[in-house]
Amino acid sequence: MRKVFTVFKITVVLLSFICCQELMAQERTVTGKVTDLNSGEELPFVNVSIKGTTRGTTTDIDGNYSIGVQSNEEILVYSFIGYTAREVVAGNQSVIDVQLEGDTKQLDEVVVIGYGTQRKADLTGSVGSVTRGDFNVGQVTNPEQLITGKIAGVNITPNSGQPGAGARIRIRGGSSLNASNDPLIVIDGVPLDNSSIAGSANPLNFLNPNDIETFDILKDASATAIYGSRASNGVILITTRKGKRGQDLSVNVSSLMSVSEVTNTVDVLNPDQFRQIASEQASPAQQALMGDANTNWQDAIYRDAISFDNNASISGSINDIPYRVSVGYLDQNGVLRTDHMNRTTAGLSLTPSLLDDQLKINFNIRGALTRSRFADQGAIGAAAVFDPTQPIRDPEGLGGFWEWRNPDGSPQLLSPRNPVGLLEQRDNRSEVRRSIGNLQLDYSLPFVEGLRANLNLGYDISRGEGTDIIPSTAAAGFNQGGSISPYAQNNRNLLADFYLNYVRDFGNAGRLDVTGGYSWQDFLFEYPQFPTVNEEGVELTPAGIETRPQYRLISFFGRANYNLMDKYLLTATIRTDGSSRFSPENRWGVFPSLAAAWRISEEGFLADNNTLTDFKLRLGWGMTGQQDIGSFFPYLPRYTVSDNAARYRFGNTFYNTLRPEGYDRNIKWEETVTWNAGVDYEFLNGKVFGTLDYYYKRTNDLLAVIPVPAGTNLTNQLFTNVGNIENYGVEAAINYNIIRTNQLDWTIGANFTYNRNNILSLSNVAEDAVGILVGEISGGTGNTIQVHTVGFQPNSFYVWQQVYNQDGRPLENVYVDRNGDGVVNEQDLYRRGFPDPQYFFGFNSQLRYNNWDFSFVLRGNTGNMAYNNIRAANGAYQGLRFPGYLNNITSDILQTGFQDYRLRSDYYLEDATFVRMENISLGYNFGNIFNSNINLRANATVQNAFLITNYSGIDPEIPGGIDNNFYPFPRIYSFGVNFGF
Repeated sequence: MRKVFTVFKITVVLLSFICCQELMAQERTVTGKVTDLNSGEELPFVNVSIKGTTRGTTTDIDGNYSIGVQSNEEILVYSFIGYTAREVVAGNQSVIDVQLEGDTKQLDEVVVIGYGTQRKADLTGSVGSVTRGDFNVGQVTNPEQLITGKIAGVNITPNSGQPGAGARIRIRGGSSLNASNDPLIVIDGVPLDNSSIAGSANPLNFLNPNDIETFDILKDASATAIYGSRASNGVILITTRKGKRGQDLSVNVSSLMSVSEVTNTVDVLNPDQFRQIASEQASPAQQALMGDANTNWQDAIYRDAISFDNNASISGSINDIPYRVSVGYLDQNGVLRTDHMNRTTAGLSLTPSLLDDQLKINFNIRGALTRSRFADQGAIGAAAVFDPTQPIRDPEGLGGFWEWRNPDGSPQLLSPRNPVGLLEQRDNRSEVRRSIGNLQLDYSLPFVEGLRANLNLGYDISRGEGTDIIPSTAAAGFNQGGSISPYAQNNRNLLADFYLNYVRDFGNAGRLDVTGGYSWQDFLFEYPQFPTVNEEGVELTPAGIETRPQYRLISFFGRANYNLMDKYLLTATIRTDGSSRFSPENRWGVFPSLAAAWRISEEGFLADNNTLTDFKLRLGWGMTGQQDIGSFFPYLPRYTVSDNAARYRFGNTFYNTLRPEGYDRNIKWEETVTWNAGVDYEFLNGKVFGTLDYYYKRTNDLLAVIPVPAGTNLTNQLFTNVGNIENYGVEAAINYNIIRTNQLDWTIGANFTYNRNNILSLSNVAEDAVGILVGEISGGTGNTIQVHTVGFQPNSFYVWQQVYNQDGRPLENVYVDRNGDGVVNEQDLYRRGFPDPQYFFGFNSQLRYNNWDFSFVLRGNTGNMAYNNIRAANGAYQGLRFPGYLNNITSDILQTGFQDYRLRSDYYLEDATFVRMENISLGYNFGNIFNSNINLRANATVQNAFLITNYSGIDPEIPGGIDNNFYPFPRIYSFGVNFGF
């Protein structure tokens, strides 16, 4: 720790020494703005220098600059990659605005990186960006939906079709087994915690997608190492929309109506098929249980759902204070009956510049109120197995619903519940309030040209609360007189960042951009506990022990960018993180990175080449960490209070016990070392451009949950460092501007990713051991279908190899004796496939003709498998033999004829390859209407338009690869209008 402070002090002293060299007499200051001659857009990072001297500066993100001039005869030189340099005599002017002419815009786009911004042409790391004009359209509830299928190396899998449900985001695959594989998300400079909040289906759904301006995705370690201990899984930087200086009042109002429908359901026996098979396979007593109804239970639980999304914003500039105010209201129904969410959002941003533009202020505050009613998703599984010969309702039943009951009228405990009853007789409502904001002050120090101080203070506060009510008339609440279960959670995240940034142009000696800073972030979580009571107020379960875990991150970071002649680029980064999640001995980690790039297209032999207009080679190395480990303090000994099923009785009183949890005093960071080699290319001044990258990642001190030997007096699992994992792949992206005229504009883009993970070692597992069993499945108790094994992909499926007859029909309970010992047992299980795709791709097109526009996004996965747990747990005649009730059977029974469930047969492993049309959109701009300055645009969108796959289940795109009672992705038809003036 002392060494860290010493390094930091030395850095500050050296920076101060450099600053002092710049102190010189200046007769006056010239300010101005540099813009693009054709578009009028501001140009950031333009080099502004005094000809014949080493004095210079660069324009800020708004194109503004300020430079000292000592005489009227001095000449200002404005230079920018892709633009023609321009010289202007200072004269006696105090304001000089300059327009530069150029052909290429793609290289000059500004992307957000950690603690600053950078021109795309100057990047040495692997960074993907999507701006507002390229976002996915339609009923977009969550931010991640805006970029699905758009960026190479980024795989976004929706968790379910539930309103507001989140997504599983993987950037270049996962780097851990049991620690989080989710990327770090930073909104306007405020890093979020990835934990959920009670009462919300997705911790990101508080952010209105209509308020987002750009996504910048940092993918390799040279780009992410500035975030150190949280960057192993990549970083997503979200920038929200702002007002602009000098902008006139602008009002925008939009409204979107959408209809969602279920396109596929589980293929089960219809009533006639069920009666036929039951008459052949069930006993007379079981056959007598059949009813006279013909019920499609899946049709009964699903619906066509109507949703509305309304948004309004006002932006402009008052007295040179840019502002934007926005409000939004979303009312979304789920395709599963009773599922509903509404969200109200509001946001304010102010971005003034004071003190002659020396002080730039960025103030953002956003709030959201989300109210939800959560449908009981157990109805999905119940609808697949409930007897189709029984009616939905029964006047003499439980709460008016037909249920399987005992002779005394009480509901059977083991039988499935009435699916419609589960939905209509359960009322689980929540309310979540969340606010996030920050104040960022960026001050150009007047005594040193090129030196800035940046202070960023931020917060993220959320509170979720709700109540889950099941009435006594419902089968699920009958035996205990109903239940009322309150729940709540409070999260608080506070941030303080400070850094100094110094930029100096040395002319022919290059340009230096140095940043050094400090970060402090504090997280507090409160988990209030409440008793569960019945309708009479009788306590069913006592309140648990309220907990308030808190942890803190303290960091020092630095970065240096060096640009020599716009040809040779070098970036060095280091971050030192301390996390209170680990013991004092292992609390601090150091995360360095180094990257270099060579812009070959700027060399003399390509300077006059009009075909290959940009070509850059990149090479990077870096180390990142992982502290998002699921447990707050895994190094501390701790005890867990037993549940009601594990209490000691003394007399007539029952006492809870304290159970020791497993802990590892020496647990430490996961550390991921990444190599990246990449190429950025551009042809014909931006007509064709793209990237190609190869990456290799190795995670050391891998964190995982492992079994604990019996007799240790601890829980049966321990979270500790266990080994190493590698991750490597190739990603490519290409964009082609096919045609671009005033009337017709057509652009297409494609991206492709190959990714592979392998477990290299598991130090706490014997070399000849199977590995760590994971992936619990339904159809029994304690069954698993996946395994972590050295030499294989994580979560590999672990199954028996099915034997088939000459007709291709699987033989029941006949598997291949893979080890040849004459006995089929656990030793013959083998690893076949894995749930994560080896290849995934996206293809998009945007076409504009006059006032019409048409776009689509197509994406797909291949090289992965899915375990059809619905068929495995319901595809046998065994469903007709449970005492006192009947279960329906999936229709594959007609091919297999299985008598009993065969959960571990690879017959139920299926190829999960798919191609999905993510969205198709058609829009028309009516221009100004009613002889006014009101602009009207209308658009129609279809999301999840079609799916091409051989998978037999509802949908092959399943996070984790185990298909069990999956909430289906709906097809969504949307129509929207947008008014602007």
